[in-house]
Amino acid sequence: MSISSQSPILVLAIDDESDSLEVTRDALSQPGIEVLTTTDPEDGWRLVRERHPEVVLLDLVMPKLGGMELLQRILDWDPGIDVILLTGHYSTESAVDAIRKGACDYLTKPVPVAMLREHVGALLEGARQRHRALALEGELLEASRFQNIVGRSPLMLEVFDTVRRIAPHFQTALITGPTGTGKELVAQALHNMSPGERSRFSVFNCSAVVETLFESELFGHVKGAFTGATQDRMGLFEYANGGTVFLDEIGDMPLSTQSKLLRVLQNHEIQRVGSPAVRKIAVRVVAATNRDLQAMIAEKTFREDLYYRLSMVEIQVPRLADRKEDLPLLYQHFLERFATQYKKHIRGISRRAQAVLSRYSWPGNVRQLENVLGSACMRVQGDMIDVRDLPAPLRQGAVEQATAEDEILPLSEVERRHTLRVLEQVGGNKVKAAEALQISRATLYRILGEAAACEQGHSPDHG
Repeated sequence: MSISSQSPILVLAIDDESDSLEVTRDALSQPGIEVLTTTDPEDGWRLVRERHPEVVLLDLVMPKLGGMELLQRILDWDPGIDVILLTGHYSTESAVDAIRKGACDYLTKPVPVAMLREHVGALLEGARQRHRALALEGELLEASRFQNIVGRSPLMLEVFDTVRRIAPHFQTALITGPTGTGKELVAQALHNMSPGERSRFSVFNCSAVVETLFESELFGHVKGAFTGATQDRMGLFEYANGGTVFLDEIGDMPLSTQSKLLRVLQNHEIQRVGSPAVRKIAVRVVAATNRDLQAMIAEKTFREDLYYRLSMVEIQVPRLADRKEDLPLLYQHFLERFATQYKKHIRGISRRAQAVLSRYSWPGNVRQLENVLGSACMRVQGDMIDVRDLPAPLRQGAVEQATAEDEILPLSEVERRHTLRVLEQVGGNKVKAAEALQISRATLYRILGEAAACEQGHSPDHG
């Protein structure tokens, strides 16, 4: 075990046997490690909250407050703490229970000094690596921000490169991609990097306007042009003259308006509804859609000539599922924003919560991730977001995704995995798990024993 750092890493040992604590202190004390010990589990719980140890060595059987209950308290308060349970009486049942509740390890006392150093050293080295990774990720996040868009995956770097190259020159552009991928951010980046970056950037959502108002909203109208037109009104194109108009969800624009938009793009002029006067304009137009415009052209619901006019430059924004290597950067980006917004100190996301997030398919893309983390930041009570802070549908979706991706398994392995999932869902309560599975507790213990044997790397049939 070799640990070095400018500030020591804190290890807390809680055991009602002072002799065991003395052995632990002697085994682990070295430069770079501070070892705290206590024989009182309630005092240990206080030290956890006050001192924030990286690793806790916890005796299983203690008076007043048992190790399993204290384990639950610690991980509920800060799931980022690594806990090793120690016991003088090993049992498969308690070992599986401890691991399922979040313990990192389960060792039988007396633990040989070499083994204790090896197990604790591995956890401490992992802690050091996480600290270094956080510092590096902070630097990497700054380097990976492009016009308020975060990404370093090859697909996003290609998007950034395209924006850089075309922004000084484009007059029209088409951005495609599923809902929630950040198409408006890309449009804003095009505007920001264009020669008219100080002019207006005006947004028009084609899916949010009734068909009869499209022309008036885009091109304006004169007094008396239709019922309710009590005064002259400037349209969006005239308002954004010299700047950029962003037409979101262009696939929802009616055909009649599409033909008028095409004329604007070709002639650079508009007519207010009810007026014969022609007004010259100079605007850049960025359109976006999550629909298949080629299919709409075949169905004659989108004009082919308008499509070709808009798509002189086409930028495809990838799904989040296709750029999952960007997830750690996106976590940090959103956590920073929401921690500031909600005035909370949030250190990060627990490893088990990150596992749930990384396995999820993200059908709503980056917008859904933003909403999930915003909700989690509001609900989290400590300084570490855990699985319990995530929405239930997301947790269930992760389980279903994992099940769908499972390989073809023997029936016994399917039984084992399903039993462990149910046990986790009922918080480790074996009585409830047996009832939910409609099996006896004896059968449940048999399955858990086989699970423990599998986790130790050998078959229970071959002891």
